[in-house]
Amino acid sequence: MDRLKRFSDGSEDEDDRVSDGISNVFFFWTLAFWTHYDYIITYLGKRTILPQETSTWDHLEIHSMHSKMFNILHLLWLLLNDLICNFRAKPTDFDFLKVIGKGSFGKVFLAKRKHDEKYYAVKVLQKKVILNRKEQKHIMAERNVLLKNVKHPFLVGLHYSFQTADKLYFVLDFINGGELFFHLQKERTFPEPRARFYIAEMASALGYLHSINIVYRDLKPENILLDHEGHIVLTDFGLCKEGISQTDTTTTFCGTPEYLAPEVLKKQPYDNTVDWWCLGSVLYEMLYGLPPFYSRDTHEMYDNILHKPLPMRAGASHSAWLLLQGLLEKDNTLRLGCKDDFNEIKAHNFFSSINWDDLEHKKIPPPFTPKVVSLERERIFKCSLFSDDAFVGFSYHYCHLLLSLTLVFMEAL
Repeated sequence: MDRLKRFSDGSEDEDDRVSDGISNVFFFWTLAFWTHYDYIITYLGKRTILPQETSTWDHLEIHSMHSKMFNILHLLWLLLNDLICNFRAKPTDFDFLKVIGKGSFGKVFLAKRKHDEKYYAVKVLQKKVILNRKEQKHIMAERNVLLKNVKHPFLVGLHYSFQTADKLYFVLDFINGGELFFHLQKERTFPEPRARFYIAEMASALGYLHSINIVYRDLKPENILLDHEGHIVLTDFGLCKEGISQTDTTTTFCGTPEYLAPEVLKKQPYDNTVDWWCLGSVLYEMLYGLPPFYSRDTHEMYDNILHKPLPMRAGASHSAWLLLQGLLEKDNTLRLGCKDDFNEIKAHNFFSSINWDDLEHKKIPPPFTPKVVSLERERIFKCSLFSDDAFVGFSYHYCHLLLSLTLVFMEAL
């Protein structure tokens, strides 16, 4: 099966476009500022207006009652970050072992932090490429989502972010069980109980993103990793759309062809139900080996998605087939999840054996445990990509001490 690359047409909704007059320098300064600011406000749960909810970054407004307090908190955060941590993550803090992924803007490296020998996946993005392709908003969206992922077990977590003069660095959880795509290609199909387990964890992750008004828009086996125990971890948030509640819509034409919902192909306004369509497509692929409307001819595949009925095949249970029909409903106003989002998915009979609380606390044993190669055998290589360039901001460090001191200060206000 030939995999088609994801794409974005580069367009955004009219009310989301950033003025061309905003300089690239301001973009990276904004990225640095909100890296610090979001960390405090996300945990305190008191932010009233998100940056993505405004039409331009230079018209951010904070509720007047809290603005002074927020300014003080931000200054305190920067001070503590400089004085207490007194070390900003930088490329030379890590030994880079191997390339484990490549993307449009850079590479992902397996890296070992020198002072404690912990392993991370370090995503290194080239600023020049980002700016040339005008992808600043997607990078900002990815950074925003990563900062919120600490609350959910099936979303990859961010530990540090920093930048040099020409590169951005995201230091992420290293998930070493391989892509779901790899395991699916190896085994062709999964037994229904195994598919049910993975789909339940995916649905939980999507439900959480929807609860904080984020549409994922790019669910596919390549973006789903397995950890060393066999739980799924959702990665790659570059196509996420923020600020989309149950009643909101967006129009950007983006995604991966095999998994595009009909309303996206029609360039109609769409909502978070596009994620449930993608979930149905992934379930179908796990049960039958191919996405439901797949064709090597992209135009034929688009026509199948828009006009052909869902291909019925033997081998799945009645409840599985009903779930597929509900998720792959071409009319998004009738699609499963359109009325009550994740709650509708959870209540479906296909998941009757799933205790969702146990699932989200990882108390249900995964049906498959990946064979994990010892990382100690990886050879370290040196690469000119990493240098001690001067920092220009964009630092983030998950520091329990800083958070504790900030919370104490918050209580005193």
